[in-house]
Amino acid sequence: MHTIQSNELLSPTVGKMVVDAPYVAEHRKAGQFIILRIDEYGERVPLTIADADRGAGTITLYYQIVGTSTHKLSQLKKGDSLKDVAGPLGHPTEIKKYGTAVCVGGGIGIAPLYPIVGALKEAGNRVVVIIGARNRDLLILEKELGVLATEIVVCTDDGSHGKKGFVTDALKEVAGREKVDLVVAIGPVPMMKAVSELTRGMAIRTMVSLNSIMVDGTGMCGGCRVSVGGEKKFTCVDGPEFDGHQVDFAELMERLGAYRSEEKLSYDAHRHKCKLDGVLNDGR
Repeated sequence: MHTIQSNELLSPTVGKMVVDAPYVAEHRKAGQFIILRIDEYGERVPLTIADADRGAGTITLYYQIVGTSTHKLSQLKKGDSLKDVAGPLGHPTEIKKYGTAVCVGGGIGIAPLYPIVGALKEAGNRVVVIIGARNRDLLILEKELGVLATEIVVCTDDGSHGKKGFVTDALKEVAGREKVDLVVAIGPVPMMKAVSELTRGMAIRTMVSLNSIMVDGTGMCGGCRVSVGGEKKFTCVDGPEFDGHQVDFAELMERLGAYRSEEKLSYDAHRHKCKLDGVLNDGR
Protein backbone atom coordinates (compact mmCIF):
# COMPACT_ATOMS: atom_id res chain seq x y z
CA MET A 1 0.00 0.00 0.00
CA HIS A 2 1.19 3.52 -0.83
CA THR A 3 0.04 6.31 1.46
CA ILE A 4 -1.12 9.58 -0.09
CA GLN A 5 0.61 12.60 1.45
CA SER A 6 -1.46 15.20 -0.41
CA ASN A 7 -4.04 15.34 -3.19
CA GLU A 8 -5.35 18.65 -4.48
CA LEU A 9 -7.37 19.87 -7.44
CA LEU A 10 -5.51 22.58 -9.33
CA SER A 11 -8.55 23.15 -11.54
CA PRO A 12 -11.90 21.39 -11.99
CA THR A 13 -10.21 18.76 -14.18
CA VAL A 14 -6.53 18.63 -13.12
CA GLY A 15 -5.17 17.15 -9.88
CA LYS A 16 -1.79 16.90 -8.18
CA MET A 17 -0.93 14.01 -5.87
CA VAL A 18 2.10 13.30 -3.68
CA VAL A 19 2.31 9.63 -2.69
CA ASP A 20 4.75 7.37 -0.82
CA ALA A 21 6.79 5.27 -3.24
CA PRO A 22 10.36 5.03 -1.86
CA TYR A 23 11.75 2.65 -4.49
CA VAL A 24 10.39 4.74 -7.37
CA ALA A 25 11.63 7.97 -5.79
CA GLU A 26 15.11 6.50 -5.43
CA HIS A 27 15.47 5.09 -8.94
CA ARG A 28 13.33 7.19 -11.28
CA LYS A 29 14.85 9.27 -14.07
CA ALA A 30 13.41 12.01 -16.27
CA GLY A 31 10.87 10.66 -18.77
CA GLN A 32 9.88 7.53 -16.84
CA PHE A 33 6.41 6.67 -15.57
CA ILE A 34 4.51 4.51 -13.10
CA ILE A 35 1.31 2.47 -13.30
CA LEU A 36 -1.03 2.70 -10.33
CA ARG A 37 -4.14 0.93 -9.13
CA ILE A 38 -6.46 2.62 -6.69
CA ASP A 39 -7.80 -0.61 -5.24
CA GLU A 40 -7.94 -4.37 -5.85
CA TYR A 41 -10.47 -3.97 -8.66
CA GLY A 42 -9.02 -0.77 -10.10
CA GLU A 43 -7.94 -0.01 -13.63
CA ARG A 44 -4.19 0.24 -14.23
CA VAL A 45 -3.47 3.92 -14.85
CA PRO A 46 -0.11 5.05 -16.33
CA LEU A 47 1.15 8.45 -15.12
CA THR A 48 4.50 10.12 -15.73
CA ILE A 49 6.57 10.90 -12.64
CA ALA A 50 6.63 14.70 -12.51
CA ASP A 51 8.93 14.95 -9.48
CA ALA A 52 10.43 12.89 -6.66
CA ASP A 53 11.82 13.47 -3.18
CA ARG A 54 14.34 10.75 -2.38
CA GLY A 55 14.69 11.84 1.23
CA ALA A 56 10.96 11.71 1.88
CA GLY A 57 10.46 8.68 -0.40
CA THR A 58 7.64 10.37 -2.30
CA ILE A 59 6.75 11.00 -5.93
CA THR A 60 4.58 13.72 -7.44
CA LEU A 61 1.93 12.87 -10.02
CA TYR A 62 -0.39 15.08 -12.06
CA TYR A 63 -3.57 13.65 -13.55
CA GLN A 64 -6.47 14.85 -15.67
CA ILE A 65 -9.99 13.83 -14.71
CA VAL A 66 -11.24 12.21 -17.91
CA GLY A 67 -12.95 9.04 -16.74
CA THR A 68 -13.98 6.78 -13.87
CA SER A 69 -10.52 5.92 -12.53
CA THR A 70 -9.13 9.45 -12.58
CA HIS A 71 -12.30 10.78 -10.94
CA LYS A 72 -11.93 8.18 -8.19
CA LEU A 73 -8.30 9.28 -7.86
CA SER A 74 -9.43 12.86 -7.33
CA GLN A 75 -11.66 11.76 -4.43
CA LEU A 76 -8.81 10.34 -2.34
CA LYS A 77 -7.58 12.27 0.69
CA LYS A 78 -4.38 12.61 2.65
CA GLY A 79 -3.84 9.37 4.57
CA ASP A 80 -5.70 7.22 2.03
CA SER A 81 -3.69 4.61 0.16
CA LEU A 82 -3.19 3.36 -3.38
CA LYS A 83 -3.17 -0.41 -3.82
CA ASP A 84 -0.23 -0.49 -6.27
CA VAL A 85 2.42 1.85 -7.65
CA ALA A 86 4.61 -0.03 -10.14
CA GLY A 87 7.73 1.59 -11.56
CA PRO A 88 9.79 3.29 -12.64
CA LEU A 89 8.83 2.08 -16.10
CA GLY A 90 9.97 2.94 -19.62
CA HIS A 91 13.23 4.29 -20.93
CA PRO A 92 14.44 7.57 -19.42
CA THR A 93 14.96 10.60 -21.63
CA GLU A 94 18.34 10.73 -23.35
CA ILE A 95 19.98 13.63 -21.55
CA LYS A 96 23.17 15.24 -22.86
CA LYS A 97 24.41 18.62 -23.99
CA TYR A 98 22.64 19.35 -27.28
CA GLY A 99 22.96 23.13 -27.36
CA THR A 100 19.56 24.76 -27.49
CA ALA A 101 16.61 22.56 -26.54
CA VAL A 102 13.01 23.69 -26.87
CA CYS A 103 10.61 21.81 -24.60
CA VAL A 104 6.96 22.08 -25.66
CA GLY A 105 4.16 21.04 -23.30
CA GLY A 106 0.41 21.04 -23.83
CA GLY A 107 -2.22 20.66 -21.10
CA ILE A 108 -1.47 17.79 -18.71
CA GLY A 109 1.61 17.04 -20.86
CA ILE A 110 3.32 19.94 -19.10
CA ALA A 111 3.82 17.73 -16.03
CA PRO A 112 6.11 15.10 -17.63
CA LEU A 113 8.02 17.94 -19.25
CA TYR A 114 9.09 19.32 -15.86
CA PRO A 115 11.80 16.75 -14.93
CA ILE A 116 13.10 16.75 -18.52
CA VAL A 117 13.57 20.51 -18.47
CA GLY A 118 15.51 20.26 -15.21
CA ALA A 119 17.74 17.46 -16.50
CA LEU A 120 18.48 19.22 -19.81
CA LYS A 121 19.34 22.46 -18.01
CA GLU A 122 21.62 20.60 -15.58
CA ALA A 123 23.40 19.04 -18.59
CA GLY A 124 24.36 22.52 -19.76
CA ASN A 125 21.74 23.22 -22.41
CA ARG A 126 19.99 26.47 -23.16
CA VAL A 127 16.39 25.42 -22.51
CA VAL A 128 13.44 27.32 -23.94
CA VAL A 129 10.10 26.14 -22.56
CA ILE A 130 6.84 26.64 -24.41
CA ILE A 131 3.66 25.64 -22.58
CA GLY A 132 0.09 25.96 -23.74
CA ALA A 133 -3.49 25.08 -22.85
CA ARG A 134 -7.01 25.90 -23.94
CA ASN A 135 -7.31 28.49 -21.17
CA ARG A 136 -5.56 29.86 -18.08
CA ASP A 137 -7.24 27.38 -15.70
CA LEU A 138 -5.66 24.40 -17.45
CA LEU A 139 -2.08 25.68 -17.24
CA ILE A 140 0.14 24.00 -14.65
CA LEU A 141 3.72 24.39 -13.40
CA GLU A 142 4.27 27.77 -15.05
CA LYS A 143 6.13 29.21 -12.05
CA GLU A 144 8.20 26.07 -11.46
CA LEU A 145 9.22 25.77 -15.11
CA GLY A 146 10.02 29.47 -15.22
CA VAL A 147 12.61 28.92 -12.48
CA LEU A 148 14.27 26.05 -14.36
CA ALA A 149 14.11 27.31 -17.93
CA THR A 150 16.41 29.78 -19.64
CA GLU A 151 13.27 31.27 -21.18
CA ILE A 152 9.58 30.44 -20.95
CA VAL A 153 6.75 31.26 -23.37
CA VAL A 154 3.14 30.76 -22.31
CA CYS A 155 0.25 30.36 -24.78
CA THR A 156 -3.50 29.94 -24.41
CA ASP A 157 -5.97 29.22 -27.18
CA ASP A 158 -8.38 31.88 -25.91
CA GLY A 159 -5.78 34.47 -24.92
CA SER A 160 -6.74 34.37 -21.23
CA HIS A 161 -3.05 34.18 -20.24
CA GLY A 162 0.23 34.71 -22.06
CA LYS A 163 0.17 34.83 -25.85
CA LYS A 164 -3.02 34.03 -27.70
CA GLY A 165 -2.40 31.13 -30.06
CA PHE A 166 -0.91 27.69 -30.29
CA VAL A 167 2.42 26.31 -29.10
CA THR A 168 3.40 25.72 -32.73
CA ASP A 169 3.18 29.48 -33.35
CA ALA A 170 5.60 30.12 -30.49
CA LEU A 171 7.91 27.30 -31.64
CA LYS A 172 8.03 28.74 -35.15
CA GLU A 173 8.99 32.11 -33.68
CA VAL A 174 11.80 30.65 -31.54
CA ALA A 175 13.17 28.52 -34.40
CA GLY A 176 13.08 31.54 -36.67
CA ARG A 177 15.34 33.61 -34.44
CA GLU A 178 17.92 31.04 -33.30
CA LYS A 179 19.32 27.60 -34.07
CA VAL A 180 17.39 24.87 -32.27
CA ASP A 181 19.18 21.54 -31.74
CA LEU A 182 16.41 19.53 -30.08
CA VAL A 183 12.66 19.75 -29.58
CA VAL A 184 10.86 17.70 -26.93
CA ALA A 185 7.05 17.75 -27.25
CA ILE A 186 4.59 16.24 -24.78
CA GLY A 187 0.84 16.73 -24.77
CA PRO A 188 -2.30 15.87 -26.77
CA VAL A 189 -1.62 13.77 -29.85
CA PRO A 190 -2.78 16.47 -32.32
CA MET A 191 -0.34 18.92 -30.69
CA MET A 192 2.61 16.49 -30.86
CA LYS A 193 1.74 15.72 -34.47
CA ALA A 194 1.61 19.43 -35.37
CA VAL A 195 4.96 20.08 -33.67
CA SER A 196 6.55 17.13 -35.46
CA GLU A 197 5.24 18.24 -38.84
CA LEU A 198 6.60 21.73 -38.24
CA THR A 199 10.07 20.58 -37.17
CA ARG A 200 10.32 18.01 -39.96
CA GLY A 201 10.54 20.82 -42.48
CA MET A 202 13.16 22.53 -40.33
CA ALA A 203 15.22 19.33 -39.91
CA ILE A 204 15.17 19.65 -36.11
CA ARG A 205 15.45 16.44 -34.09
CA THR A 206 12.12 16.00 -32.27
CA MET A 207 11.23 13.62 -29.47
CA VAL A 208 7.64 12.98 -28.36
CA SER A 209 6.33 11.08 -25.34
CA LEU A 210 3.35 8.90 -26.29
CA ASN A 211 0.27 8.25 -24.18
CA SER A 212 -1.03 5.08 -25.82
CA ILE A 213 -3.42 2.71 -24.01
CA MET A 214 -1.54 0.51 -21.54
CA VAL A 215 -2.41 -2.52 -19.43
CA ASP A 216 0.55 -4.31 -17.86
CA GLY A 217 3.36 -1.88 -18.72
CA THR A 218 5.92 -4.65 -19.27
CA GLY A 219 5.47 -5.47 -22.97
CA MET A 220 3.36 -8.58 -22.37
CA CYS A 221 -0.12 -7.46 -23.47
CA GLY A 222 0.72 -5.48 -26.62
CA GLY A 223 -2.04 -2.97 -25.91
CA CYS A 224 0.28 0.02 -26.22
CA ARG A 225 1.73 -0.85 -29.62
CA VAL A 226 2.46 1.97 -32.01
CA SER A 227 4.06 2.22 -35.44
CA VAL A 228 7.37 4.05 -35.51
CA GLY A 229 9.33 4.20 -38.74
CA GLY A 230 7.15 1.42 -40.16
CA GLU A 231 7.95 -0.93 -37.27
CA LYS A 232 5.73 -2.04 -34.40
CA LYS A 233 6.91 -0.75 -31.02
CA PHE A 234 5.54 -1.05 -27.50
CA THR A 235 5.28 2.30 -25.77
CA CYS A 236 5.83 0.78 -22.32
CA VAL A 237 9.16 -0.94 -22.99
CA ASP A 238 10.45 0.69 -26.19
CA GLY A 239 9.33 4.19 -25.17
CA PRO A 240 7.55 6.19 -24.01
CA GLU A 241 9.67 8.61 -26.09
CA PHE A 242 10.11 8.22 -29.83
CA ASP A 243 11.29 10.20 -32.83
CA GLY A 244 8.30 12.39 -33.63
CA HIS A 245 9.12 12.33 -37.35
CA GLN A 246 8.73 8.53 -37.39
CA VAL A 247 5.50 8.09 -35.37
CA ASP A 248 2.29 7.12 -37.17
CA PHE A 249 0.05 9.61 -35.36
CA ALA A 250 -3.07 8.69 -37.34
CA GLU A 251 -2.84 5.09 -36.14
CA LEU A 252 -2.12 6.25 -32.58
CA MET A 253 -5.22 8.47 -32.52
CA GLU A 254 -7.38 5.65 -33.87
CA ARG A 255 -6.13 3.23 -31.20
CA LEU A 256 -6.67 5.79 -28.43
CA GLY A 257 -10.34 5.95 -29.41
CA ALA A 258 -10.83 2.17 -29.42
CA TYR A 259 -12.69 2.05 -26.08
CA ARG A 260 -14.21 5.53 -26.09
CA SER A 261 -17.83 4.35 -26.02
CA GLU A 262 -17.16 1.91 -23.16
CA GLU A 263 -15.24 4.60 -21.25
CA LYS A 264 -18.17 6.99 -21.62
CA LEU A 265 -20.68 4.41 -20.39
CA SER A 266 -18.48 3.67 -17.36
CA TYR A 267 -17.95 7.32 -16.53
CA ASP A 268 -21.61 8.26 -16.94
CA ALA A 269 -22.64 5.43 -14.58
CA HIS A 270 -19.94 6.41 -12.09
CA ARG A 271 -20.88 10.10 -12.10
CA HIS A 272 -24.55 9.22 -11.66
CA LYS A 273 -23.67 7.17 -8.58
CA CYS A 274 -21.51 10.02 -7.27
CA LYS A 275 -24.39 12.45 -7.67
CA LEU A 276 -26.66 10.12 -5.71
CA ASP A 277 -23.97 9.84 -3.02
CA GLY A 278 -23.36 13.61 -3.05
CA VAL A 279 -19.62 13.32 -3.76
CA LEU A 280 -19.34 14.66 -7.31
CA ASN A 281 -16.84 17.53 -7.24
CA ASP A 282 -15.28 17.68 -10.70
CA GLY A 283 -17.00 20.94 -11.61
CA ARG A 284 -19.26 19.46 -14.29
